[in-house]
Amino acid sequence: MGHRATGSFDITRWDSSTYDQAEGAELAGIEVGKNWHGDLEGTSTARLLTALAQVPTSAAYVGIERVSARLAGRAGTFVIQHSARMTAEEGAGTPDVSVVPDTGTGELRGLRGDIEITRHEDGSHTYVFEYDLG
Repeated sequence: MGHRATGSFDITRWDSSTYDQAEGAELAGIEVGKNWHGDLEGTSTARLLTALAQVPTSAAYVGIERVSARLAGRAGTFVIQHSARMTAEEGAGTPDVSVVPDTGTGELRGLRGDIEITRHEDGSHTYVFEYDLG
């Protein structure tokens, strides 16, 4: 990727609802709101699906998130896809977060890229967004 954006985001909404609780795992849906700061300035909403295993250190999530923001002085929207899992042996690992191809609108049309999200011990989040803007 040709460009790099860095910054942080704040979670402004976290509404979780369990929809299937049975032996082996609890399945839940979560609605998340964020404010993005830094090189990417804007807001987003996401819907996540989680599986929390009966072993507390094992879990997984997938999600789709629409971002409405300015990036490199250009305004528009785009969609990102999330996927992650954790186990006691492997730890939390790094979630796979990438722009869904051809979802960019406005001045962000043609956006491609991957976002590395880091959750810090104090609960804050930072990101590194490696992207191309065609």
